[in-house]
Amino acid sequence: MPRPLILHPDRLLPADPATRALARALYAEVAGLPIISPHGHTDPSWFAGNAPFGNATELLLVPDHYLFRMLYSQGVPLERLGIGNSDADPRAAWRILSENYHLFRGTPSRMWCDWVFAEAFGIDVLLAADTADLYFDTITAALATESFRPRALFERFNIEVIATTESPLDTLEHHVAIRASGWAGRVITAYRPDPVVDPEYIDGNGGFRENLALFSSLTGEDCFTWPGYLAAHHQRRAFFASMGATSTDHGHPTALTANLSPAEAEALFRKVSAGQFTAQEAELFRAQMLTEMAGMSIEDGLVMQLHPGSFRNHNAALFAHFGRDKGADIPSRTDYVQALKPLLDRFGNDPRLSLILFTLDESAYARELAPLAGHYPCLKLGPAWWFHDSPEGMLRFRRMTTETAGFYNTVGFNDDTRAFLSIPARHDVARRIDCGFLAELVMEHRMEDWEAAELSQGLAYDFAKQAYRL
Repeated sequence: MPRPLILHPDRLLPADPATRALARALYAEVAGLPIISPHGHTDPSWFAGNAPFGNATELLLVPDHYLFRMLYSQGVPLERLGIGNSDADPRAAWRILSENYHLFRGTPSRMWCDWVFAEAFGIDVLLAADTADLYFDTITAALATESFRPRALFERFNIEVIATTESPLDTLEHHVAIRASGWAGRVITAYRPDPVVDPEYIDGNGGFRENLALFSSLTGEDCFTWPGYLAAHHQRRAFFASMGATSTDHGHPTALTANLSPAEAEALFRKVSAGQFTAQEAELFRAQMLTEMAGMSIEDGLVMQLHPGSFRNHNAALFAHFGRDKGADIPSRTDYVQALKPLLDRFGNDPRLSLILFTLDESAYARELAPLAGHYPCLKLGPAWWFHDSPEGMLRFRRMTTETAGFYNTVGFNDDTRAFLSIPARHDVARRIDCGFLAELVMEHRMEDWEAAELSQGLAYDFAKQAYRL
């Protein structure tokens, strides 16, 4: 007999009864606030075309590397899940997920998925082998209805604004179409220049030099010259801003920055644009470009986001067969104090610059990130990210940064996801955890209840809106 699917109303709130009661009261005031989603990877074509999603597997499994990486770790071939295999049977793929759903016990993915199943689709039994077809049929049938089209879900989830992330080589045709449609939903872009900033970048369409050629064609600039290359960035940033962008995003391997002289930077660019560089020179170029981008942000007002510390595509065989973003990105140790100093020496005291720092290296929270953000006017801390976007990860972030950086040098929550239906679930988790943390501070007489109420509103809504200039 199927087991019931139950979302306890006090889930994730503190166990102590008095603290839980206060956390519950704080949460009740912020649970229904609009969602500010200032950084993520949803597909803008969903909102441009507003076509129905196809089936449960296409929407919930194939785009979600949190799900398929766990299944892969247990020996399930990605091809059987429909990853890189358009011939895979979506129902059979869903059955594999269902039969292995126990693997997700205790993980954030389990919480997010259960929320989607119960709240979005009204399912009241647990996903398992014996409910696989019920789930697949219920979800797939719902997706064929008007109320489950992308724009209807956007409105149902009370999303005030969502930012997608595009390369400078993207023409943003979907964002143009959204604007031309007259729909009131606010979907904006963010400038992610990695394909034309990283000399070692490669994907299925080629590498850095091929991307420079495309960059030249798109902008009319000669992007194989240093002045033309910088002018192309200025041009594309202005276009992205015209399409609503308020931020840039930089997914570098490290947080290294540099402050080369113009002549040194131009000489380095000649090497990387010719494809004749060492790994150290590639890293130096990425470092210099972070500083160049900071200077551009001072000029045009785009907020910078730095997401370093991921060893991308660690599984070489998987990358060779399936390409990028297939669940094989692994956190690595990351230095910020020395790495950011060249950029901060040049721009760190300029309040016009806003640089939001993220990390996958939790050991840097108290030692480096909180002290840096607690001093430099240009720095703020992004929320617990990726592998740490979890109840325990969020609590570790608060406990290790608040004493030095406070709350007001952080930026609230962003979901950073490709899984559209998980967005409200992720924001709900963050709001519950923050309300629980604030309730603890009140019960320990470290904060008044009215201060906690103000902060719960800020962390759930205000801080992200302010930090991303929305």
